[in-house]
Amino acid sequence: MTSRDLKVIEEEVQYKLTNDSEGNPLEGGRMYKMHLPANIPAREFWSVIVYDSMTRLVVQTDQLWPSVYSSCKNLVVNPDGSVDVWFGPGATADKRNNWIQTLPGKGWFMILRLYNPSESWFDKTWQPGGIEPLK
Repeated sequence: MTSRDLKVIEEEVQYKLTNDSEGNPLEGGRMYKMHLPANIPAREFWSVIVYDSMTRLVVQTDQLWPSVYSSCKNLVVNPDGSVDVWFGPGATADKRNNWIQTLPGKGWFMILRLYNPSESWFDKTWQPGGIEPLK
């Protein structure tokens, strides 16, 4: 078997973002959007979760679990199969299902986890969008 024939598949990969698409640290008092293109490369499931940048623990908010994930029963998927995830201290009713609450005055970071990722993750033909600050 040549090295070309051998495929290494990880059970889980993690993609961490600590700054927005403009290079600024993520702030709990601002609203943001992250676009995950269609065909998210997770054979089992994927999740986006928010952590407190000081404690490195999940953000403690009114939400039971500060995350959006592929098996959410109310996940809103766009007509093209992509998913938008919203971050901020509050969300409008139309964004609530894909929203992760953050806390004003607290910095945060997020991790996208792909469980049993497919080849498009490794060959970089699929890439998540950055975290876009909303004005």
